[in-house]
Amino acid sequence: MPSSVFDDIKVIGESEDPEWIAAKLQQMKDPDVKSDVVGDTNPEQGDKGILEFLNLVQDQPWMYATHKFGYIAPRKSGSMKSQPIEHPSAIEPDNTLKNRRINIRLDRLHIEKYPGGGTHNVMVTFAARNQVADTQESVSFSQTYRVQEGQSAGISGYPVFIGLNVGSQGVAFECSTVNVKNEEDQTILAALESSPFQSGLKLLTTAQPAIAPFTEITLGVVKLLAKRNENVAVQKFYLGLDFENSAMGCRLAEGNYIAVQVDDETAIDWKWWIYKPDLRAIVHKLDTYEMLPYNYVIFRVSRYEE
Repeated sequence: MPSSVFDDIKVIGESEDPEWIAAKLQQMKDPDVKSDVVGDTNPEQGDKGILEFLNLVQDQPWMYATHKFGYIAPRKSGSMKSQPIEHPSAIEPDNTLKNRRINIRLDRLHIEKYPGGGTHNVMVTFAARNQVADTQESVSFSQTYRVQEGQSAGISGYPVFIGLNVGSQGVAFECSTVNVKNEEDQTILAALESSPFQSGLKLLTTAQPAIAPFTEITLGVVKLLAKRNENVAVQKFYLGLDFENSAMGCRLAEGNYIAVQVDDETAIDWKWWIYKPDLRAIVHKLDTYEMLPYNYVIFRVSRYEE
């Protein structure tokens, strides 16, 4: 994928304008932001207000523009043993997936904290390249989830792409999340919850003429919503998975991939975190009551079966 399909979407953590951020949070009625935090007519007080505001938001989970990636291998049937988490660059690629088809399912959408507070309507959009014959077709799929702050969406195994064709070089995924507060946009979100969108995007081994306009419409909607008042893009990441053994690359294999919104990739050392199947949660190795305190998305790669 030569360039990101989400280039036009600017997440809130990428903004360097504190007044824009403050105005956006005020539009969304964020409980942590005072209505007079900026715009004071007194220049001295105005500067003070902006500094106080920057101190308030700099450590908010939604203010980060970087993502840390992790990987959890498939567990043995019936096993409840804790599973280690590795960076995708540290695993062995599954070469049997070359030129084969895979399924992508969303297993977890965790909102530690998003702008606006309370219950969030989050539009999640996945994009990829479906590699068929001698060509590639851009594909995207969006769905909306209602998530209470500090919790995860009530989903597991939600279909995104069914039968995505992988090339000999691997596959790349992109994902964006938009927090939708604008009431007029709720009707758009309701449409995404209708039955045609419940089974994911089913792909074939040949190009599908209807895919291009569907993808164009999907991406157009998410870009429109991201720019509307009371809405804001929060997360955006690109993950390329290949079959090479380079130190910096990420490998493709069956299992779960984690994308965690962090201020710096060194913020998380995976050797201190594990996945507990009995809790269905990522917890600290030394304290299973300590959950991963970030916004994150977990999607699953599995082999497509006819």
